[in-house]
Amino acid sequence: MAPLDPRFTEQLWNAIVPIYDAILEHPFVSGLTDGRLPRDRFAFYVVQDAIYLRTFARALSVLASVAPDAKTTRMFNHHASDAIAVEQSLHDGFLAELGLHPEQIEKTEASPNARAYCDFLMASTTSQPFHEGLAAVLPCYWIYQRVGQHLLPKGSPEPLYQRWIETYGGEQFDEVVRQVLSLTDKIAPTLTDAQRLRMSERFVVGTRYEWMFWDAAYRLQRWPV
Repeated sequence: MAPLDPRFTEQLWNAIVPIYDAILEHPFVSGLTDGRLPRDRFAFYVVQDAIYLRTFARALSVLASVAPDAKTTRMFNHHASDAIAVEQSLHDGFLAELGLHPEQIEKTEASPNARAYCDFLMASTTSQPFHEGLAAVLPCYWIYQRVGQHLLPKGSPEPLYQRWIETYGGEQFDEVVRQVLSLTDKIAPTLTDAQRLRMSERFVVGTRYEWMFWDAAYRLQRWPV
């Protein structure tokens, strides 16, 4: 098939611009830079994110097992390992400063929004073709990169939030995201229009879940019954 014009990732991004704008306007995200985000909201987020990352790592491992080539298998296996190792290290530092203990994560239940997001990732990677699973995990990479880069010039008066911003706005994470974007653009021209549409649908839903994840933390979301 002929190469797509523009790049498929650009088409994906154009599909979620209103959602991304809503993410930047959300008081959880804007509160990171002006320092107004209550620490109990950030603590809720850190615990829920640690729970989420376990599922995210499993989803990446599934993608590695069905990847179209050895290079992609190695990439996702490496990313799955880093999702636990690198971000767990970040969380451990946050937990200590927030007065929390790792054991609290084991005893905490995923919020409704986090549970729905995790189920979406596993369903997308275990019961759908590789390209749909790829589109489902892409928002977690790309949205965090773009948010981090957007917030980095602004910084934060709160050292805890500044560390979070520097992690996702930094060059190391940027390189990881570029690998996944490159893979997406490489695969897209080999797919049919219907398959690319399904990828776009998965990507949009995943991006909505990103907004919902931060919203749940800001509202300290609990199960209603």
